[in-house]
Amino acid sequence: MIGRLNHVAIAVPDLEAASAQYRNALGAKVGEPQDEPDHGVTVVFIELPNTKIELLYPLGDDSPINGFLEKNPAGGIHHVCYEVEDIIAARDHLKATGARVLGTGEPKIGAHGKPVLFLHPKDFNGCLVELEQV
Repeated sequence: MIGRLNHVAIAVPDLEAASAQYRNALGAKVGEPQDEPDHGVTVVFIELPNTKIELLYPLGDDSPINGFLEKNPAGGIHHVCYEVEDIIAARDHLKATGARVLGTGEPKIGAHGKPVLFLHPKDFNGCLVELEQV
């Protein structure tokens, strides 16, 4: 069921500084910021040869990233995203095994324009997991 690693998301307190660090210090290809109002974040994707890094920055006062940054003011790894072929089949299988799907349990459209779901970190060794249909 699980496919390749799509991205690792890092919450950052300063999106411009983090983008510049990847661009200037590491020589990475850095995308433009894009607001994702349905998820309460602004994202920047860093393109790597084998995957992506997603920089996350709060979009608005009720962004889910605000709480994370309050606990981790320097930022840090927020989640990992795995690709799946059929997000509904993956969701139903995971729920049958006892995994908790966050939110309503229905996919939302993510930053890549594809359906995504998040799985409770307590069910995956403390790691928030995002599934993205490809």
